[in-house]
Amino acid sequence: MSVVSVSMPEELLERIDEFADDHGYTGRSEVVREASRTLLGEFEDKRLEGRELMGVVTVLFDYETTSVEEKMMHLRHEHEGIVTSNFHSHVGGHHCMELFVLEGSLEEISTFVGKIRATKDTLTVDYSVLPVDEFGPLADMS
Repeated sequence: MSVVSVSMPEELLERIDEFADDHGYTGRSEVVREASRTLLGEFEDKRLEGRELMGVVTVLFDYETTSVEEKMMHLRHEHEGIVTSNFHSHVGGHHCMELFVLEGSLEEISTFVGKIRATKDTLTVDYSVLPVDEFGPLADMS
């Protein structure tokens, strides 16, 4: 097995170590391997390929980190073909939330989420993806 050096904030490293202890992992390497496999597999669902999808992406960041808000605005404009709605809200005392509603292909949505995740100083990035063609007219609902 190869050895890889990774830079991360001390706080994140402490959280990984605590998670490993709390959940019975042999160490931080096992946690990082599992997290990497999960991240790489998120958009490899064959059932979603070739379908029109809806995605919801929620981003949380400190309101004093203006570079994040600027990056969100840039990404919204860069991906205007799939961003159908965008909402900004203040959450708690020092945080902002950006919510994006997307409609597009698996590749388009995964590219957008990847760019959001790569944005420095985001605190959390959460998302969900659903096929649009699973929704029928209200009359068809039981």
